[in-house]
Amino acid sequence: MWKQVVLYGALLAIGTFALQALEYRLLARTHTGELYLFWVALGFLALGVALGTQLVGRRAPPDAADGNPQAQASLGISPRELTVLKELAAGYSNKEIALRLNVSPHTVKTHVTHLFEKLGAKRRTEAIRKARELGLVP
Repeated sequence: MWKQVVLYGALLAIGTFALQALEYRLLARTHTGELYLFWVALGFLALGVALGTQLVGRRAPPDAADGNPQAQASLGISPRELTVLKELAAGYSNKEIALRLNVSPHTVKTHVTHLFEKLGAKRRTEAIRKARELGLVP
């Protein structure tokens, strides 16, 4: 029983392959120019993707994204406070930061207060300036 099923399956596969080959030959004869144009376009697409990933796909150095871990550790700035500091440097208000981080505005105020104490700053602009000098934020 299994031999017959495999034999019929093989015959159907061979027949399908033969029909596809005939259809391709017909297509190749009637649309030769379009097929050549398709292959050239496909080649240029692959070349463009390869060059694009080499030229544009370069990433920033990891130090710029992570900030200055030594300064962060010496000041005792937590990862969450660093996130809030980056949002401050981006120019967001406390309410906007709270919405972006899914916390309450009071929590953001607490983090900002702690950051002011740790950085020795009295204002946002002073805290951001000191953080940039230390390399904590870009």
